[in-house]
Amino acid sequence: MSLGDEHGSRGDNGGYGGSGQTRTRYPDSASDVYGGARRGGRSSSRSLITVVGVVVLLIAAIAFANRGGGDSGSSDESGERAEAAPTAASGEQPVETKAAGIPSGFAQDEQGAESAAANYSVALGSADMFDTDRRREIVETVYAPDVAAERRAGLDKAYSSEKFLTNIGLDKSGAAPRGQTFVSRVIPVGTTAKSASAESASVEVWYTSLFGLSGDGSKNPVTESWYTTTYELKWVGDDWKVIDFKQKDGPVPVGRDQTASTADDMTKAVEEYGGFTYAR
Repeated sequence: MSLGDEHGSRGDNGGYGGSGQTRTRYPDSASDVYGGARRGGRSSSRSLITVVGVVVLLIAAIAFANRGGGDSGSSDESGERAEAAPTAASGEQPVETKAAGIPSGFAQDEQGAESAAANYSVALGSADMFDTDRRREIVETVYAPDVAAERRAGLDKAYSSEKFLTNIGLDKSGAAPRGQTFVSRVIPVGTTAKSASAESASVEVWYTSLFGLSGDGSKNPVTESWYTTTYELKWVGDDWKVIDFKQKDGPVPVGRDQTASTADDMTKAVEEYGGFTYAR
């Protein structure tokens, strides 16, 4: 998938697939949309989408730039998609321990692997990844030891790029401009284990991501994207660790005709609503 193509089916008339029926309504006052920033025509929209795509895909691009492989597998050998178990409450207690602020100590079973993948996706897609020290803690926590060093070096190089940071509205240290709040969140919608054993597991996480700057003068308002990431996990020591992953677009739901929140409302929500610990 090339960067910025996730909305490639959007027609010139503003609708998806050329229908012209799906759009987002913004507040009547231009100043209410994240400091006055509106989505412009197709050109400005694609520019913003490209920036968002770069951030969401940054980890995968750096870690696996030289690796082959297509989309994550989702079918059995007969070509028919296996029936997935619903991501419903199992009655199992969620983990009670954390490592570097990330849930840890997952059960050595299928549900534990799903919980690990969901929680790790939240950490890897967080704004903390833009802080050097915090990013290194996350990488050391979620990746297997024999993979972490390589990933850390590649990510440090990518996230320290002044051009990259400038393009998304941050300064060279990864901080948001005064009066603005940087938002980067992954919200898992569901998980499914494609395979699982006591030593390894392959887990798909379907999630929506929020990314952008909220606040006065923001030129990159917070936007939403949808992806599915397949995490390859292995049991290391006493927990699940990531050794590889692949990402693909969607599934993407049809957006409703809703009014976008003001900059103040979005900033308030980000500051007041924390994330979850995901248990299967």
